[in-house]
Amino acid sequence: MVPTTLLKVLNENPFLKDVATFYKNAGYQLYLVGGAVRDGILDIPTKDFDFTTDANVDESLKLFKENGFQTTEIGKAFGTIEALHENFSLHITTFREDSYEETSRKPDIISSNNLENDLKRRDFTINAIAYDILENKLIDPYGGLKDLSQGVITTPLSADISFSDDPLRMLRACRFISSHGFSPDANTFEAIKKNIDRIEIVSSERVRDELTKLLIGNNPSLGIRAFVESGLSIKIMPELDELKIEVDPKHHHKDVYEHTLIVVDRVLPNIVSRLGALLHDIGKPKTKGIEDGKVHFRHHEVVGARMAKQILKRLKYSKKEIQDICLLVENHLRPHTFKMGWTDSAVRRYIVDSGEMMDQLNNLVRADITTKNKNKYDEINKYLDDMESRIAEVKEKEELSNLRPPVSGDDIMKLFNLKPGPSVGIIMKALYEQRLNEGEVSKEEAIELAENIFKKL
Repeated sequence: MVPTTLLKVLNENPFLKDVATFYKNAGYQLYLVGGAVRDGILDIPTKDFDFTTDANVDESLKLFKENGFQTTEIGKAFGTIEALHENFSLHITTFREDSYEETSRKPDIISSNNLENDLKRRDFTINAIAYDILENKLIDPYGGLKDLSQGVITTPLSADISFSDDPLRMLRACRFISSHGFSPDANTFEAIKKNIDRIEIVSSERVRDELTKLLIGNNPSLGIRAFVESGLSIKIMPELDELKIEVDPKHHHKDVYEHTLIVVDRVLPNIVSRLGALLHDIGKPKTKGIEDGKVHFRHHEVVGARMAKQILKRLKYSKKEIQDICLLVENHLRPHTFKMGWTDSAVRRYIVDSGEMMDQLNNLVRADITTKNKNKYDEINKYLDDMESRIAEVKEKEELSNLRPPVSGDDIMKLFNLKPGPSVGIIMKALYEQRLNEGEVSKEEAIELAENIFKKL
């Protein structure tokens, strides 16, 4: 029996029946497969629809063009085309079987005329369910419906072979733990542990993309836990395993690894915030010390920012992402100094230094409060509330989006008959500091300072 949730997908997207109809009229089989079926059954919205068919790619291209769809041929060499309908993306793949070389996860494509053979090549049983739209019939040769109802991750055939053939599937299993709250069965998890060395043949970019999907899921801590416990993290982010600093009740410090998982779950669900949370204490193992019977991690935020940069570069994240994430890591302790008393200058510097990342930084700082002491928890949140109020006051009072001094570099060169060079930079830096320290200043005040600096050069 087809779940009503899947029927709802058809009712909300009538073009799916149109596609199935023009394939049938042309004499071809067509089935909806993969994530669209899985998430349709789970009542999770999607804008991506995958189909499999016995029509070859040229026949599929011809059918879609005849019926007014825009198409792309990017995956044509692999037996796949893409068709676009409004905001929806349709991927149509010819029935196939895959054959893998040991040194690559890129399969040799073998065409097939058998739906069951096509389904068995898929990563997990929950993605190996086909739906015949016109017959309103589910084809489930590998027990995907049962696994879906029980929240189980397993493979259509041998997990050992599946993960060895395409090692990225191991990371994808961790991603489904995060995104859907599923759990791998014992055999599947053991196969991941057995094949972790195979992940080394996967490109950093593909690893990064799966790790990103894992981290922005609904339950990132569950996915991370599987990532670490399976041993995959040792191959991809060994620094994460080092967070499992031995808990020593005598010296009263929290479990850094478990604390990190809590923080990751709490922050905003975007990749910058989630990676900022994952890496915010990554410098603690290298900075751990004991003094007067107490554990300390001095400058762990500075060391952590350096480590985060290395990790993120290794995983091929963009320069902008690396910059923003490292800002979060390096500054996550800074708001706690507010309780010592911030001048307006300190508030300005915080606003300027955090820039567009301020809201995410403040969110991370609050997520980082995992103390079970209610009085301490309330105290920290109170001074963070006060800090945000101060920031709002200073922002309202001053135009902080433009902190340029009232005198430009060109003005300085004309005033002192200077050519571009270090002297101009020294004077402009002093003027910028004046703007931060004193707030808005007049042109005359800026020139007076510039003259004093110039005399000392």
